[in-house]
Amino acid sequence: MKTIYRIAKTELNTMFYSPVAWVVLVIFSIQSSWKFFDSLERFEKAQKIGQDMHNMSQVIFSGFSGLFTEMQNYLYLYVPLLTMGLISREINSGSIKLLLSSPIKIKDIVLGKFLAIAAYCLLFMAILGIIGVVAYFSIDNLDVSFVLSGIIGLYLLVCTYAAIGLFMSCLTSYQVVAAISTLVVLAGLNYIGKLWQAVDYVKDVTYFLSISGRANSMIEGLIVSKDVLYFVLVSILFIGISIFKLQTGRDAQTVSKRVLKYTGLVVAILSLGYITSRAPLTFYKDMTRTKDKTLTKASQEIVKKMDGPITITTYVNLLDINYYMGMPYSQNNDIASFDKYSRFLPQIKMDYVYYYDTSTNEALYAQNPGLNDKQLADKMVETQSLKLKKLYSPAEISKIINLKPEQNRVVRTIEYNGKKTFLRMYDDLFKVPFEKEISASLKRLVTTPVKIVFATGNMERSIEKNGDKNYKTGFNEITFRNSLINQGFDVASVDINAQNIPEQTNILIIADPKTQLSQGAIDRINKYIDQGKNLMLLTEPETNTALASITDKLGLGFTKQTLVQESETNSPDYLVTEFEKTIDTTVIKLHKSQFTIPLLGSSGIIATKDAGFKVTPLLKTNSQPVWESPAGISSVSEDVKKQPSAKALPLVVALTRNINGKSQKIIVAGDADFMGNAELSRQQSGTFQFVTDVFTWFSNYQFPIDTTRPESTDNLVTVTANQVFISKIIFIALFPLFIILSGAFILIRRNRR
Repeated sequence: MKTIYRIAKTELNTMFYSPVAWVVLVIFSIQSSWKFFDSLERFEKAQKIGQDMHNMSQVIFSGFSGLFTEMQNYLYLYVPLLTMGLISREINSGSIKLLLSSPIKIKDIVLGKFLAIAAYCLLFMAILGIIGVVAYFSIDNLDVSFVLSGIIGLYLLVCTYAAIGLFMSCLTSYQVVAAISTLVVLAGLNYIGKLWQAVDYVKDVTYFLSISGRANSMIEGLIVSKDVLYFVLVSILFIGISIFKLQTGRDAQTVSKRVLKYTGLVVAILSLGYITSRAPLTFYKDMTRTKDKTLTKASQEIVKKMDGPITITTYVNLLDINYYMGMPYSQNNDIASFDKYSRFLPQIKMDYVYYYDTSTNEALYAQNPGLNDKQLADKMVETQSLKLKKLYSPAEISKIINLKPEQNRVVRTIEYNGKKTFLRMYDDLFKVPFEKEISASLKRLVTTPVKIVFATGNMERSIEKNGDKNYKTGFNEITFRNSLINQGFDVASVDINAQNIPEQTNILIIADPKTQLSQGAIDRINKYIDQGKNLMLLTEPETNTALASITDKLGLGFTKQTLVQESETNSPDYLVTEFEKTIDTTVIKLHKSQFTIPLLGSSGIIATKDAGFKVTPLLKTNSQPVWESPAGISSVSEDVKKQPSAKALPLVVALTRNINGKSQKIIVAGDADFMGNAELSRQQSGTFQFVTDVFTWFSNYQFPIDTTRPESTDNLVTVTANQVFISKIIFIALFPLFIILSGAFILIRRNRR
């Protein structure tokens, strides 16, 4: 060990007697300081004009343009300049012969030189550490452990680069060639993860070998054992083959023996790396303050209930617009997207099934007129150079699973303990399911899903249609991630005039019937209510009499006409609502959004008698007067104003009572439009949150899954613009100048000797 230390010390002295080491330090210092203070200055200005700041530690240090992310992209440029002379300098000068003929062990020489470059790289991390200290005094409640995680990741990365550069330096006496060769190898390791991704087993090896993005998890605050071991194993690999290379100059070895040594080392490293990268042997340390990289408590409670095999099967239609997300070349990345879950459920198995069938990908059909589905599939296979074990035809896939209701989209099924559920892709920017959707699907497999049944038979609102007033968006739209069907609920319809309400119904919704209910329907609803089950009644002013017999049983009635309100910007029937200020949170919990919840064309709700329910108003008109008026008026006339007015009139109420040993929950609303497709799509409206809260309440807070995390506390830049400016001068000008002067002093002093 002493020999290794002496060699490292000698090598460090040699490095600092060269201007290259000083120049690299100066460039790294300027680049990192410039990036940090430029971001800090930008956020200080944004804060000054009133913009909200959130999670500043992660925004400044990670993400798409964070300090650590950008410096990671520069490190591979610095290392070849530092490592190019480690061994090639000795080869060029001839001193390598003296080293090889000396009693010093070759492994000590190699390890000593690697230790020297690893020690030098600590200076890079020291500069980033100093910036971290500045950030600590510049950002309120900086997440120190998060910053430390990023520094650890970058250090492991740069040391791995150094090991590769050390080996390349063993191969040539020309330092420039060593530097260029190092860049080529680093480029190859970044690219190799894309090679042979359609070949089983081989794709896992090449994916493991890829260095691209290996430090990203640590930069984002999650230390993963397989990434740490990757850096360690790759470093050992290149240090090992460096030792073998130099030993050929000292020991006479046959070619076969050399090949055996190299092959044995490579196979051992690859095998160990592959084994330790498997989910059961992977360990995690979340360094973020709010544990952003770990499943939330609600999700962890779900996965704790699962102890058997879990199979996630992705059905990939080559003709679907999202086909690429399940292609063989995407599988490793796709599997990695479930790392949060495989951390707790290492028994997850991922399968992929490929087929072709008619899709909703209109662009594909428009670009290939006249081709049938089979011809289109053949064309996709040819143009994508796909080598699939099996491509199922429509007839073949239909024998395995019926995907017609899923519109033949790319979709997953999750199977556990004999139960199966869908996990979908969505038509938004992100496409893939998030924790909320994945956990909802898993929970459906360990609990009984909440079943919502919509009454039909009296021209009610439809969950199958896309019109403004219908309900598909919020309840039954498979392509919309926040639709309740994607949040753990089962959604169905039943004609209550002709059929009984299903026994397993948890929530019955009667949404704006246009015709009078049959006596059979009324009897079924009354029986349902008497059983203590949950109900939602939504009406419109013109048609609320259709539900009069039901609302009378509940002790409620409606105003006779549409409520109108004066407004300079909106139509008279546009009611600006408010939450009831005295809502009992033991009855229902609501998130009071910063945005208002408008109701268009609503009746007011009036208590007519005590029917044994506790009545809790949820939404009411605001403090401005409202009048009753015929629908369709364009302004509130003086004649209307002469009528009696009201303020704070209930529009949506919750009814509760204990019956048959459980709590019965009923919602009655004087407006059926607020749950319609148009209103749920309205921008800057609190309607969607309100609807979500109501169904969370109906499900006893089981669905949707609550994946909210604690609020970040590092939300304030505590330095002024002048302080940032002074810091920029110190770190971008004076500190690099100090490094330059230190280097000049050492170099001049050496030359004088």
